[in-house]
Amino acid sequence: MESVLKVALVQMAPALGLPKKNLETHLQWLESPEAKDADLVVFPELSLTGYLLQDLVAEVGVPLREDGYLGPLVEASRERDILVGLVEESSQFLFHNTAAYLSGGRIHHVHRKVYLPTYGMFDEGRYFAAGREFRAFDTRFGRVGVLICEDAWHLSSSYLLVLQGAHTLLVMSGSPGRGLATESVEATSVQTWERVGQTLSQFLTVHWAYVNRVGYEDGLAFAGGSYVSDPFGELLLDGEENKEAIYRVDLPLASLRRARTQTPLLRDEKPELVLRQLREVLRER
Repeated sequence: MESVLKVALVQMAPALGLPKKNLETHLQWLESPEAKDADLVVFPELSLTGYLLQDLVAEVGVPLREDGYLGPLVEASRERDILVGLVEESSQFLFHNTAAYLSGGRIHHVHRKVYLPTYGMFDEGRYFAAGREFRAFDTRFGRVGVLICEDAWHLSSSYLLVLQGAHTLLVMSGSPGRGLATESVEATSVQTWERVGQTLSQFLTVHWAYVNRVGYEDGLAFAGGSYVSDPFGELLLDGEENKEAIYRVDLPLASLRRARTQTPLLRDEKPELVLRQLREVLRER
């Protein structure tokens, strides 16, 4: 395992419903100095398609194949690992909001968004099928987990990944900006996202790398504000709002050892108790 995970977060503005154009944009970002200096490059939620797809979902959805639409990115993953967002069409003709982790010239891991928001301005449950699991997975940097936006707002998501051994959580987002922002004060939504990541990274003693998109779709402004929180809940990166950018951050794995030695919360977890009481809750329901 590498002693430092060098991550690049691409805070980009995808073009809505234009996957070929977005693919070219991804390849351009991968040629940037920051990406070339990284072990892992992380793009936002639905980075290859845009977010407010609605009836376009079926048009941009593709099966996951290494020799298909993702081919150029799969090939690029021979040089560095890549995490991208897209609409996946399953063999049953279901469409998923999917994150594909590419490594060593292959599709290494797939996460399908589990929690599809259907409140306020969101209507994902109408167009997407929900994923059914959270799975941590091994990389050459150790064990990691992936969350897509709303997944991160449910405590059990991160908890399950960390219990499976993940030391770094990669969070891809397409979050609009909400709440008053000024030159000196971040938008309320950006502040809230930072509190979520800092709290969970400290309680679970993990690195938390969050990348949010920017740009406009149908009058909706996406906020950016990508950030990284360490296992002590301290910000290693506090990215700008409303601006395309790529950020290179070092995640030292030694800080995981320090945090888990000083505050051995994971050592003292009791998943068997949680399981027993969850069964009781389900019976009562």
